[in-house]
Amino acid sequence: MAAGEYVSVSSQTDAEQADIERETRELRDTPEAELEELTRFYSARGLDEALARQVALQLTERDALGAHARDELGTSETAMAHPIQAAVVSALTFAVGAVIPLIVALAAPTGQISLIVAGTTLIALAVLGGLGASAGGAGILKGAVRVTFWGALAMAATAGVGMIFGVAA
Repeated sequence: MAAGEYVSVSSQTDAEQADIERETRELRDTPEAELEELTRFYSARGLDEALARQVALQLTERDALGAHARDELGTSETAMAHPIQAAVVSALTFAVGAVIPLIVALAAPTGQISLIVAGTTLIALAVLGGLGASAGGAGILKGAVRVTFWGALAMAATAGVGMIFGVAA
């Protein structure tokens, strides 16, 4: 899980960095066109043409690349992806999340382990999805349903593959 997260976020970071490099070249090679582009962004957001131009000029004088990265590309230094951080968080949350079904499996009666682990895992997914959404300021129900749905889908796919290969419990 952590390796997959690292690769995914690294790819995102590479794309963001390529966009920044392209924007740096454009600012160097065609500064007036870039100023016009920034003016159009602010005008499209509701500023009148003169004010949009004034804002674009002031931001360009202070930090042209930062303004274009934020307003054209939708990125900023603080919002850029960090592959190592994502991998560590993924590894930790995966390990912590795996503890719940393990404890349940150890405590469940032998003949009912699969059913009890699946049920408690779905409940745990709903609770953790809701908590995660709440921590991020999103709707608790939406987060719980999303995590539970995708978790159930992953569990069903895993069970299906197990049945195909004759290893389902």
